[in-house]
Amino acid sequence: MRFRLLRRRLTISAPRMAVRSALPWPFRWAALAIVFGFCAAIGLWAFEFGKDIAGLEKGSKEELMQLRSVVADLRTELDKVRGERDQAQSIANTAGTLVTTEKASYEKLAAQVKQLEVDNRSLRDDLGFFEKLIPAAGNEGVAIRGLQAELQNPAALKWQVLVIQAGRNAAEFNGRLELTFTGFQNGKPWSAPLAAGPQDIKVRQYGRVEGTFEVPAQVVVKGVVAKVTEGSVVRSTQTIRL
Repeated sequence: MRFRLLRRRLTISAPRMAVRSALPWPFRWAALAIVFGFCAAIGLWAFEFGKDIAGLEKGSKEELMQLRSVVADLRTELDKVRGERDQAQSIANTAGTLVTTEKASYEKLAAQVKQLEVDNRSLRDDLGFFEKLIPAAGNEGVAIRGLQAELQNPAALKWQVLVIQAGRNAAEFNGRLELTFTGFQNGKPWSAPLAAGPQDIKVRQYGRVEGTFEVPAQVVVKGVVAKVTEGSVVRSTQTIRL
């Protein structure tokens, strides 16, 4: 009987046994937390002690102080550069305004100079025109005082004739103006009158007649002959060479 009981206890068929602690679970968690906290404190102490031994903490503080000093210097330099940039930008804006003003003034002066040149040219033309109106000594009656011709392009010749009548209180002159153009065509002598023929003119003191002559192809105009006639009588003639 005793042998059977002993075998039952030592074999698989032995009844299960449960060992229960008499310590409640809140106390067990508290004890476990104390153990973990103690381990963490020891680890932190070991880490700090290792840093002190290696000199890392002191070096890190010194480097941090140096970095802060460098950052402060960089900020000061940045503020200085920003101030210089703002000053340079202000100077550039002022210079740009001055350049714009000077450019506008230059353009205005250039336009005035150009206008003065045009007025001067017009005054010279008027002076030449009125000088031609002054009759020559001993010259009376109708006379051609100005004959001009200018080739505008190979196919067009602009001409102008100034006719005056000397003497005060002279009667109005009624006559005709004839123009003849001379030159060469294909190396041969060439001449031609105005396409519309002689033009009627009326002059009391002076009269200006002008027009454009169409130059035929292969023609080179070398001269112009102007005549003022009254009926069949030639009152004045003038010739120019081009």
